[in-house]
Amino acid sequence: MARSSSGIVAGLTAAALTVVGFLAYQASASAPDHLGKPRNPVAAPSAEPSGTTKQKPRDPLAVPANSGTGIRVVYSLGERRVWLIGKGGKLERTFEVMPSTIHPRPGTYEVTSRSGRVAGSDGVPIEHVVRFASVDDISIGFSAAVDGSMESPDPERKTGGVRMKRADGDAMWVFAAIGWKVVVVP
Repeated sequence: MARSSSGIVAGLTAAALTVVGFLAYQASASAPDHLGKPRNPVAAPSAEPSGTTKQKPRDPLAVPANSGTGIRVVYSLGERRVWLIGKGGKLERTFEVMPSTIHPRPGTYEVTSRSGRVAGSDGVPIEHVVRFASVDDISIGFSAAVDGSMESPDPERKTGGVRMKRADGDAMWVFAAIGWKVVVVP
């Protein structure tokens, strides 16, 4: 008898959950659009300046326009993101980065040197350093902290390391050889 009563309880529970789910759907589908919004939209705080329209977030997989052609590394200063573009314009990988305090100007550069493991300009041990620019005698390059951190750099220090996660640093190291193109976009 225990088997049949547990089956009945399970069946009743499933039926009750189905009914509750259906009623919740019906209630949300028939609710007026204005519910849950402030009654006086003028008095409601806005995160956007007046006169602006909401923009759809950019697809992180979409390579920025005007970022060149061919095999290249694309680094967007504004999006804090890197794209590794392989043969035939194929996206190999994209990932977020933590920019340094010193930034290269938008333009086309090339990988000038690489180091397996060194101390970063902020003293943090880093690996897979791929350098591509220099600003005021400070080398600019991609790297990953050995401890995996991606902390915001100290704004008081002039640093050139564009930090990434270790797995992304591994991918950059394999991808970007000396002489390869790095395109920096705003």
